[in-house]
Amino acid sequence: MKNTSRFFQNLECEYYPCHETEVPINCLFCYCPLYPRENCPGNCKTVTVNEKTVKDCMGCSFPHDPENYDIIMDLLSKRM
Repeated sequence: MKNTSRFFQNLECEYYPCHETEVPINCLFCYCPLYPRENCPGNCKTVTVNEKTVKDCMGCSFPHDPENYDIIMDLLSKRM
């Protein structure tokens, strides 16, 4: 897949690949913009760290799937 404004893949990143997936990884959303959302469409888990509940997104590749670009942009255009 070619790098565009909708897709960017950094094969030289020291963390690449950050998730195991069978589709090309879209690095455009390296830091998930959906993390602050209480209900995101990905498959994150919650864990307790220092008595605080946080999301564990290691098993989630939702923002890295090129097919989800429009869904993410739609969600970002709406209020949380």
